[in-house]
Amino acid sequence: MLEVQDISFRFTENPVLDAVSFKAEPGQIISVIGESGSGKSTLLRAVYGLHDLEQGEIRWKGKKILGPAYNLVPGESYIKYLAQDFDLMPYTTVSENVGKFLSNFYPEEKKRRIDELLEMVELTEYANSRPGNLSGGQQQRVALARAMALKPELLLLDEPFSHIDSFRKSKLRRDLFAFLRKKQITCIIATHDSVDALAHADKTLVIKDGRIVREDSPQRLYQNPGSSYTASLFGEVNEIRPDLLLPPGNNGQPGDKVLVYTHELHVAEQSHLKVRVKESYFEGGHYLIRGLYHGQVLFFDHPVPLPPEKIIYLKADEKIVKERLNHKNKTG
Repeated sequence: MLEVQDISFRFTENPVLDAVSFKAEPGQIISVIGESGSGKSTLLRAVYGLHDLEQGEIRWKGKKILGPAYNLVPGESYIKYLAQDFDLMPYTTVSENVGKFLSNFYPEEKKRRIDELLEMVELTEYANSRPGNLSGGQQQRVALARAMALKPELLLLDEPFSHIDSFRKSKLRRDLFAFLRKKQITCIIATHDSVDALAHADKTLVIKDGRIVREDSPQRLYQNPGSSYTASLFGEVNEIRPDLLLPPGNNGQPGDKVLVYTHELHVAEQSHLKVRVKESYFEGGHYLIRGLYHGQVLFFDHPVPLPPEKIIYLKADEKIVKERLNHKNKTG
């Protein structure tokens, strides 16, 4: 088990991590999501042992993870950390990079392991190429394969798919996380990609200004984000007065707002939410419509573009609105 207990760290006067605590069970996949500069990368580096903490401690299976002040070579052998800069050896082949940490005493086993990993990241044909001749996305896949080579107990991934083509990313994600679950490897992935946070994680940490502001299952976080900051990490979101979406008597307190994603707003024949269409943006399977309600900008999805200045009425599922309103009132 990984135990992060009340850790704080700063480069200057302002803390980058501020009293952060969480736990990770063996084999659990945890995503850390937040805006740029929120502390995601620093948290992973701290867990790996690359920072000396101002307060708190980090333990893996009861053993304290110490920073560079205590270790000549920071980092632990049972933890692998994939940084955003890849750190590949430029003058050796892709195969040699992947097998960097594998023992040469068992050459056949080493070759099988390298071949297996290159197949997983779909780079078999580039085994004898040098990293400098590869694209950024291909280099990122080499670095990912190398991080997996020794089957670490704890894997730390910092934006591991950020340079990878969209058409290849989905399959690679599925294969990687299936492998981690099969081998019971604990993984923490820092990401700004909502698919990483929602589709593959057992638990998601929402980080803002160096603090964990929410910790929950991806499903509960998405369904009841609790704040516009959390909701915005998963997609475009609107803040709407509940009296515009609910029948009289179910409107909550004065000043209340509920969070409604774009796909949850639908055109109706009549409602309290009367919107003037301003623009339509094609997004593949649908159009994102920008409209105005008494000067407030609202976004919603629609199957076809709508003409500018058209007046339409919007509604949302009452069950969703009531659930979010109740959750907001309970949590404050």
